[in-house]
Amino acid sequence: MPSPDHLAAVLFDMDGTLVDTEDLWWDACAEVALGLGAPLRPGDREALFGLPVEDAAAHILGRVNDDPGRDSVEAMLTGAFVRRIENGVTPLPGAVTLLESLRAAGVPAVLVSASPRTVVDIVLESVGGHLFRLSVAAGDSARNKPAPDPYLAAASRLGADPAACVAVEDSPTGIASARAAGCAVIAVGPLATASGVTTVPTLESVDLPLLRRLVSGQVPPGA
Repeated sequence: MPSPDHLAAVLFDMDGTLVDTEDLWWDACAEVALGLGAPLRPGDREALFGLPVEDAAAHILGRVNDDPGRDSVEAMLTGAFVRRIENGVTPLPGAVTLLESLRAAGVPAVLVSASPRTVVDIVLESVGGHLFRLSVAAGDSARNKPAPDPYLAAASRLGADPAACVAVEDSPTGIASARAAGCAVIAVGPLATASGVTTVPTLESVDLPLLRRLVSGQVPPGA
C-alpha cells in the first residue's frame, strides 16, 4: 500500500499549460464568431480562456441572432482549432524536461484536457505520446471541466487516489476541476491565480521534490 506522501501521478492540462495554444484557440474562436456575424471583443478573450469547446460555443451563441445550433458551432470551433494546431505546436518552457524527468523516475504523467480527442491526439503526436501513461479528452468523462470528472477519470484509470496526484493547470476552469477532484494543484502562469494552490511562473520551476512535497502536505496551500 503506498504511503500517504507517495506521488502517484502528475496530471497535466494541455492548452496553455504544456503547449502554447492559447492564441491559436482565441484565433479559432474569433474566426467562428466573425463568420456567424458576431465579432468578438477584447473582453471576450478572458471569458473564453480555458473554456471547453461546448462552453465556448455557448458563449458565442449568446451573441448571435441566427442560432445555427450548439453542435454546429462546436464542430466549427474544433475544425478551426485543428487547422491551426496541425501546423505544429510549441511546448512551453520546462514542459518536455519535466515530462522526461517524470518518465525517468517512473512517475506516470497523464494528459487531462478539455479539448476534443482529435485535438488531444494531434498534440500528443507533436509533444511525444510516449511521455504520457494515458490521456483524458472531452467526452471521456460524463462532464467536462470545471466539474471534477476528468481528473477523477484519470485517477480512476490509474488506480490512484486523487489526493496522491498533483494536477498542473493554467486556468480558473481547470483549477476548479482539479481541486474539486481532490488533487493538489500547481497553477502555472500569471492568469492562473486561485487561493489554496501553489503558483509558479513556468514549468521550469516545477521538479520532483516540489511535486512530492505537495502530496505529502509539506507545501502549504497557496505557497
